[in-house]
Amino acid sequence: MDSFRKKFIEEAAELIDKLEVSLLELEKSPNDETLIQQVFRVMHTLKGNSAMFGFDLIDSFTHNLETIYDMIRNGQLQVNKDILNITFSSVDHLKAMLDEQNYEDPDFKTVHNGLMGKINRIINPGNPETESQTTKTAKEKSESLSTYYILFEPNENIFKNGTNPLYLLDELCSLGEHKVFAHFNRLPGIKEITPNLCFTYWEVLLATDQDVNAIHDVFIFVETDSKLEIQKLAEENLLADKLFVDEVSQLAEVQKDVGLVTIQRLATKASARINKEKAKQFTKERMATKDKTAASIRVSSDKLDHLMNLVSELVTTQARLSLFAEQTNVPGLAPIVENVHKLTRQLRDIAFSIVLIPIENLFGRFQRLVRDLSAELHKEVDFIVEGADTELDKTIIENLSDPLMHIIRNSMDHGIEDARVRLANGKSAKGKIHLKAFYSGASVIIQVSDDGAGIDPEIIHAKAISKGLVSSDKKMSKKEILDLIFLPGFSTAKKVTDVSGRGVGMDVVKKKISDIRGEVEVESEVGKGTTITIKLPLTLSIIDGLLVSIDSSPFVIPLSSIDKIYAVDKDSIYNSFNNLVTLDGTQIPFFSLRKEFNLQPSDEELEQVVVVNFEDNRVGLVVDHVIGEYQAVLKPLGKHYKSHDIFSGATILGDGTVALVMDTNKIIKMFATSK
Repeated sequence: MDSFRKKFIEEAAELIDKLEVSLLELEKSPNDETLIQQVFRVMHTLKGNSAMFGFDLIDSFTHNLETIYDMIRNGQLQVNKDILNITFSSVDHLKAMLDEQNYEDPDFKTVHNGLMGKINRIINPGNPETESQTTKTAKEKSESLSTYYILFEPNENIFKNGTNPLYLLDELCSLGEHKVFAHFNRLPGIKEITPNLCFTYWEVLLATDQDVNAIHDVFIFVETDSKLEIQKLAEENLLADKLFVDEVSQLAEVQKDVGLVTIQRLATKASARINKEKAKQFTKERMATKDKTAASIRVSSDKLDHLMNLVSELVTTQARLSLFAEQTNVPGLAPIVENVHKLTRQLRDIAFSIVLIPIENLFGRFQRLVRDLSAELHKEVDFIVEGADTELDKTIIENLSDPLMHIIRNSMDHGIEDARVRLANGKSAKGKIHLKAFYSGASVIIQVSDDGAGIDPEIIHAKAISKGLVSSDKKMSKKEILDLIFLPGFSTAKKVTDVSGRGVGMDVVKKKISDIRGEVEVESEVGKGTTITIKLPLTLSIIDGLLVSIDSSPFVIPLSSIDKIYAVDKDSIYNSFNNLVTLDGTQIPFFSLRKEFNLQPSDEELEQVVVVNFEDNRVGLVVDHVIGEYQAVLKPLGKHYKSHDIFSGATILGDGTVALVMDTNKIIKMFATSK
């Protein structure tokens, strides 16, 4: 049962995140009935699921919270600032409630009791007219019901999985008026029966004002393992029709098959009130023999990690097999190796697509952050999100939350000015923060931009000099000065606040981004705003690379950074002026990796120049030999290489040799700085 409670917690956390996003949208459009319905449905699902898995405190809490939004749906209440603030506080409390260890904390109990009191005062304000209003609304609701047919055939092992199907039926029936038919024709003889298996299935007629998604939510934890069919019969309450109910009851009494025949007859009986085409289509669908297949299934992250590890090992093994085929030249082995290589690449691509997830959920968290900071700092901010459907490796996304939170906090606290200052500078009183994600080749770019005060390089430079971080005699470009904000402990904040300005922000950002093989840059214009740009790889596990050698040692250069490869006469390299070589009529700066690694010059007459993209330029890296393309399974470097951040990792070649994977941007920056 513990595994299923864990599964509930994962599902509940997603529902709470979804609820938070819906509330943020509702705050902007408080009269949007679709959003109100959406908020109610998430609460209703959370309530039902928590009851099923024994989270009674969450069940009772969400039941009361749900009542508020049911009253809003019915027109008894209006969405207002107080209700939204209480709901946002309730969302925070629900997150804490997922950890039962919090339940004994006195602060937790105080918050819980306080919220329950506020919720109850909204539900029962002491208005004597409430009862009559509720009665009137219930009557209005009954006139807008739809009738659904539901077939629920649970997996026979449903009890072993910790789920009681009767609880699901109770939850389903709570959605509206219903007729339930249980079928026992699959029940074996007394000698063959197994007590912990389920042999019963159910058919239900349900009249409800909920949509089909609410019905699916009831079966959210069992739908992939069970047979579930849901069909809308009519845009009205057929169960309110006496003839219809009598027909159903009569069939039940004579123990006829309440299956295909019954549904056909029910559809026919209701044809005067149901669109004939819909009835015909419904009967046709019910007679189909193919079961519907779930469009997606939930897989634990541990299994995905294990899958990626196995794929990585397979890629390494495939490389060893390719090397073996080259060395032995066994007849008939080459086409087999080629096929294995092709299948391995296809499997790798599929595995990649599984672990790549939209950045949407991560971005959604920051809408709440900006909302709360706006209230705390008394600053109006328009938070714009773009590219939330961009996909990244789930491991990268998990490590992005803290860096992005630091950046957005800084934008709110230091970037966006007070309304009075903005108006005096000819800006709108409301500031703007733009969070954007997009693809760039084999990388993903994330940008956080604001239209605030910007960063003054003169102030940064003066602060760095006063702290002894740079010499006053050293000439620095604007970019170099702005990069000083990433130094540990650097801050220009005039006072420490609860939001930022403690000098522990941007250096942490840079380190965490570097840990996931990313880069971070800052651009700013005084009075216009600041843009922080983060460049990230799509995945951390396997990369397509170019295998090269330097002094007989193998290295891997990521293919995503390579522009072109040239074979250049040795004299053109060693007699060059200012490390510039002419390629295709254009002078390109280059670095000889042999020279930079303090190795003796090569005896080769031709030098291999791998031209890579660096910022907005092209730079050549001179190597001894270009061996060919290689799928590199990235392994972390040991502690002895931690200081060498010019290498992003290592990979094991087919013969067991270890090859270092170059970070071309960091290599070029390091060599350029040392000149």
